[in-house]
Amino acid sequence: MLGSDAVITSTDPVTGDAITVTFTSGQTVWQPSTAVVYVGRRSCSGPAADVACGALNFFTSRHTARSWARSHPDYSGQAVDQDRAEALGRSIFGPLLTAQPGDGQG
Repeated sequence: MLGSDAVITSTDPVTGDAITVTFTSGQTVWQPSTAVVYVGRRSCSGPAADVACGALNFFTSRHTARSWARSHPDYSGQAVDQDRAEALGRSIFGPLLTAQPGDGQG
């Protein structure tokens, strides 16, 4: 996302299993390799933290993402594959994380 090495850790909310995304020298490794990200929103209005944060989750597989979605009908969205999740992360968070003081962003 930022052109630097990083590690993202999360926990599948259904299974409790760990998920790790490691960025090293421009390469990305997801563990487990079946991990997906559920991207959605809650059926309400308000700040982004209230509407979207609970609906942005890592899952060990599409199966557990579907299971979570069925048990949370107040959220709408979809599980996206790793390439799509990385692209969304760059487009949404990249400008926020690289903004410089006084440039009008952030």
